[in-house]
Amino acid sequence: MLRCLSLASNGLGKTYPNPLVGSVVVYEDQIIGEGWHQKAGTPHAEVHAINSVKQSELLQKSTIYVNLEPCAHFGKTPPCCDLILHHQIPHIAIANVDPFDAVAGKSIEKLKASGKKVEVGILEKEGKWLNRRFFTFHQQKRPWIILKWAQTADGFIAPEIQENNTPFWISNDFSQQRVHQWRSEEMAILVGTQTVLKDNPSLTTRYWKGNSPIRLVIDLHHKIPIKRKIFSEEAPTYVFTYTENKYLPKWVNQLIINQNQAFWPQVMDYLYQCNIQSLVVEGGTYTLQSLINEGLWDEARIFTAPKTLQKGIIAPILKDNKMIFEEKIIHDQYTQYLRLKHEANYF
Repeated sequence: MLRCLSLASNGLGKTYPNPLVGSVVVYEDQIIGEGWHQKAGTPHAEVHAINSVKQSELLQKSTIYVNLEPCAHFGKTPPCCDLILHHQIPHIAIANVDPFDAVAGKSIEKLKASGKKVEVGILEKEGKWLNRRFFTFHQQKRPWIILKWAQTADGFIAPEIQENNTPFWISNDFSQQRVHQWRSEEMAILVGTQTVLKDNPSLTTRYWKGNSPIRLVIDLHHKIPIKRKIFSEEAPTYVFTYTENKYLPKWVNQLIINQNQAFWPQVMDYLYQCNIQSLVVEGGTYTLQSLINEGLWDEARIFTAPKTLQKGIIAPILKDNKMIFEEKIIHDQYTQYLRLKHEANYF
């Protein structure tokens, strides 16, 4: 199953809205076939694994491992459950039950009803962690939310005064490249008005090979000039606003927020409707702290650089968190945090 999870991780950033899935076929303790889901609309992991077996007659004596329950419905591809039955594979080992309503245990029931041996829950927590975006989207009806910022050693994320359109870089070039890698792995990225006004970011993956995320901008009062980079055609862009801005380019999508209702629940509803499973928030302290205070975050990725400002914009303060990873990136300290309520699910 560890091999399944490793294979599945190769699809990160490429399979949305589908989950990350790997599959391994084992005969007499030897791997005879393997594969992973590489891109939405293409064959699933089980198809690649089964097709890679050179002696197909061995399938009737083998075990197929898959980290997520095989699909049971017709989508862009046929059901993998039927493929397993067609090849008469007698033993199926699964890490997680699929939370998607069209599957959700149906394949497991069908396989068992056909006399197959089905084991469920092997490396269950590891499987949930790998597909935390997919599980959160289907179970909580919102994306997995990753907060990201860089701060100085004395706890500031920016100076008090900053020239327009000139970002103040805290982290080093290698840390910045890591951030662009993350952008290529997630579906969307969000910033607030002040971040766009001060930094004029493009929010693309220009330092990493991969797709740029959907860009989400909070501009409730039309303060952002239309010539800012965020409104280019480099990547899809959505703006959260109270009223329609008729001057925005036609390729920019405008999502109207009701001023008389709570802001963040409306944003989460829009993201769910748009099938956005993961979100990186790279906004300023106000936006980040607002999400923290609302309890709308799952993971935080923070760079601390050996610089000091002595005064400036204070970094956000995380609440109820658990540090799960840290490393040095040249002189920067990178620390990854998980919201404490998730600990029992993943670790």
